[in-house]
Amino acid sequence: MPNDSPAPHDAPAPNDSPTPHDAPAPAGPAVPGVLPAPAPGALAGAAPRGYRAVFAVREFRAVFAAHLLSLLGVVVSELALTVLVYDLTGSPLLSALTFALGLLPYLIGGTLFAGVADRYPARRVLVVCDLLCAACVAVMLVPATPVAGLLALRCLVAAIAPVFTGTRMAALTDILGEGDLYVLGRSLLRIVSQSAMLIGFGAGGVLLTVVSPRGAIAVTVVTFLCSAALLRFGTRDRPARGGGGGGGSTLLRESLSGARLVLGDRRIRALLLLFWLPPMFVVAPEALAAPYADAIGASPAALGLLLCAMAVGHIGAELYVGSALSSRNRSRIVLPVAALGLLPLVGYAVLPGLPLALVLLALAGAGAAYVIGLDQWFVAAVPQELRGRAMTLLTAGLMTVQGLGMALAGLAAEFFPVHQVVAGSGIIGTVCTLLLVAEVRGTDPARASGTDGRDGADRHVTSR
Repeated sequence: MPNDSPAPHDAPAPNDSPTPHDAPAPAGPAVPGVLPAPAPGALAGAAPRGYRAVFAVREFRAVFAAHLLSLLGVVVSELALTVLVYDLTGSPLLSALTFALGLLPYLIGGTLFAGVADRYPARRVLVVCDLLCAACVAVMLVPATPVAGLLALRCLVAAIAPVFTGTRMAALTDILGEGDLYVLGRSLLRIVSQSAMLIGFGAGGVLLTVVSPRGAIAVTVVTFLCSAALLRFGTRDRPARGGGGGGGSTLLRESLSGARLVLGDRRIRALLLLFWLPPMFVVAPEALAAPYADAIGASPAALGLLLCAMAVGHIGAELYVGSALSSRNRSRIVLPVAALGLLPLVGYAVLPGLPLALVLLALAGAGAAYVIGLDQWFVAAVPQELRGRAMTLLTAGLMTVQGLGMALAGLAAEFFPVHQVVAGSGIIGTVCTLLLVAEVRGTDPARASGTDGRDGADRHVTSR
């Protein structure tokens, strides 16, 4: 799971930068908001570039491996827990509820416990989160655990998740810096998340043909423990971003005050909404994949293709943007791609057959590539002492709005044909995103100052 730690605003924290054998060292002292000058070897082409440069950082390799292990375990356990609850109750509602409970507690955990990400050392937070999740899953393995207990434990794991993810996102700025390496590192973790959904559900289905649901859930305990070990021994111990101490009530106040500060800043609020709004609408075809497959007479195998198409488009576009485009060009495409990313869903208005639907879904997934440049804008906009809380809130809000989007799509499908609901999501989402793009453009400090100096170009490049 995640990781976090801060440094003072006026000086770099000790041991925050990769060691010389991990990545090229900057030629001079670090300056907040300014990318370090490349080492002489980098100019000669000796240093790795793109995604290879991210993997050259030893700490990131540990974070990446931990993320991959825990994510695969979570995906397998979600599928196995759903089957287990259905076996115990015979209730489709309770079985489906196990998936919903993986989204709903994000808002609670991300709002009430966000202060943990800045208050305690990142490595400690990440390891403790992994161990708590391993303990919760271990209790699920006990045959005496009732269904209500299984669902409650599912909620607890989901409430811990945003704290872990937000802490890790903030910690990546310590491990990789605030420039291009951070953007590519975040991109790699997103690609892994999308890939794990494709691989994990398939692997989970195969695993359930060999072992019982509880046996499959046991895999998650091992993956959480391995993730904790990788983070404990593969990352450095850095000081907390904010001051420690205080009781639980103080932690709650810190979390809520952090949310108020983040949401009270016009620039940060606009960027958060740009992270949240398109995903809220783009989930409609996934939420309605089963009834749409039925409407066009598609087979169960086709349903699987419909569920995978968007992830395939997302992975392909993100790999291309991360490897083929420069940092400046990734920033330039943020607003245009965000504005147009939901338009492929409008194609559902013609009730497309399976081949065209798959193309439309892949294009809609590719629209998520705008997030690569948006990551850099967000890091630049958020003060360092608020970074852990801001990123925890970002994660919690993203999962919450996706759950809300799925629920609204399902509700609309009770009154309108499925293909019209998906097309309507594309139209309404595009209109809302265009309004939000105008707000993001209006809050760009480079435009407000009328300058295009180095700091403005590095920190807040818009699609000029």
